[in-house]
Order: sequence, then C-alpha cells, then structure tokens
Amino acid sequence: MDNRADGLAVVLGAGGGTGRAVVDELVGLGRRVRAVTRSGARGSLSAGVEVVAADLFDAEQAHLAIDGAAVVYHAAQPPYNAWFGNFERLNESVARAAGAAGARLVFADNLYMYGPGGSPMTESTPQRAADRKGALRAALAADLLGRHERGEVEVAIGRSSDYFGPGGINSGLGERLFGAAIAGKSASWGGALNQPHSTTYLPDLARALVILGERDGAAGGVWHLPVMDPLTGSQFGERLFAALGRPGKLSATTNMLLLVGGLFIPMAREARVVHYQWQAPFVSDWSAFETAFGPFERTSLDEALATTIAWWRQHAVHGAKGA
Repeated sequence: MDNRADGLAVVLGAGGGTGRAVVDELVGLGRRVRAVTRSGARGSLSAGVEVVAADLFDAEQAHLAIDGAAVVYHAAQPPYNAWFGNFERLNESVARAAGAAGARLVFADNLYMYGPGGSPMTESTPQRAADRKGALRAALAADLLGRHERGEVEVAIGRSSDYFGPGGINSGLGERLFGAAIAGKSASWGGALNQPHSTTYLPDLARALVILGERDGAAGGVWHLPVMDPLTGSQFGERLFAALGRPGKLSATTNMLLLVGGLFIPMAREARVVHYQWQAPFVSDWSAFETAFGPFERTSLDEALATTIAWWRQHAVHGAKGA
C-alpha cells in the first residue's frame, strides 16, 4: 500500500449506490473523505465526512471539488437515458481535475463493452459491443487509459456487474427486484430466469475499489471486481424469498415488455439495448484481481441478502431518509 491511504479521498457521485458504499468503506477505514454530490445534501452521511456540492460538468467546480485529493473515486454518471454527449464531457472534466490535483482516478465501470457471447468475461475478453451503450463504455475506458499512458492522470478502472445492497436503488436488482419483493409485489428479474448472471454486493464492490485506489500496481490497469458466484434468476429468487421467510413471485423481463414499455418509458427503452446480458450467461471472472492483490473474502450471499432486505425495509418506511 502506498501513501495515498494517508491523503484525502474524494468520492464523486456520493449520493448514489456505489459512491455511498465507497464513502462508508473509507469512513470505516478511518480515511479522510470528501463526498461530492450535485446538491451537497448530507443526508445520512457520517458527520466526519466533508460534503461538497458541485456540478462536475463545470471545469471550475470539478477542480474545486477535487483539489487536494490523493485518490478520486469516480462513481458519478449522467442519468441512464442521457449518457450520450454527457458522459464524455463529465469524464473530461473529472480527469483534468484529478490530473491537476496529482490524484489517482479510480473509475467505477461496468461490463457493457464486451458485448454478447463473451461469457465468462475477463479483462482480456475482446470488446465486441455492437450496441451504443457498450460502445460508449469502451470509448470512455479507452480515453481514460490513454490519459494514463500520456501521463496526464493516474488511472485505475474497476469493472463490476449488476449490483445490489444498501442504497442500491438505481440498478436492475433494485426497485424492481428488492423493492417489489419487500412490498409483497411480483418481483422482476432482468431477463430469462434460467441463465447464470454475476451480481455484485455493494460493500464488496466498495472495498475492492478502495484497494484499487490505495494499492501499488493497480494504476494503469483494468480490473474485474469481485462478484458473487453466478446464479440464475430462479436461484437468486429462491434465495431472496427464503431470506424474506415467505413465498413470492419472480417474473422474467421479456424483450416484448421492454419494447412496449419503451414507447412510454425512456428507461425501458434504454434497458432494451443491453437486454442480451440477461438472456444468456453473463459471468465475470475476477481471478486476476485476487492474483494481483491477494485473497478477497466476499460477503456470503445469506448475509448480503439479509443486510439488503433490512435496508429496503427501512427505506420503505422512511424513504430517502433511510438511504
């Protein structure tokens, strides 16, 4: 571990699921943390955390938010249906500010760039995405790695699969799965119920991103982050309802449902672009991460489900105040 652990950690997108989990992990480790959100609202963030409001698209605001950082955890992103023309501008602003601060930039990425047919996916799997979202993700990562190679900013990229956990609302495993199941409604899985799918538990994701921020050897690399052992939708649903202690209904999200929903709901229209990920095996191989950084003890699925269910029950009662 290098001395970055002793410096200021700045978390961008601290109001979202990934960003909030990273803040919690850093606080638990006793790190100095600045949480950056668009509104600057503290919410339930720890009293010891510096909270800053910033529009990260604005170069001056990004520089002020990141100034003094040793590590920048970049978990901010535009709305899911507004990536194009916006994500590039956001990354440009953040990368320049992180470079000016001399900080390591840890980018929270996903697995879209590999396209269909790549499972199990490793860091060396060919990037064959034919859809616009996967192509954009590939371009974003290539741009950041290019900046690293040119010496503009030190970059490490961590790629994870669909996440769940406390605060994990804006995910394919969020409101439509856990939220619905907690409410006693029919829960929805992202696609076919009989295909294995890697899932990520948010606290494990955060712990792995912090490793990328602080360990020697992480910079300049793309790393698949630890995931749960892959389960089919049916298997995940069985474990979820067993943890709830009651039977429940889990339905598959079909292409027709997304096609019809997309006529009225922008999010459904965008989800249809990457629906292939839920219709065939979608498995991430994270062995290179453990080879490089040593054993990583993942949270058991039973514990992860229990903690997530408890959070969703609190959220159902208190709303955003429970986040």
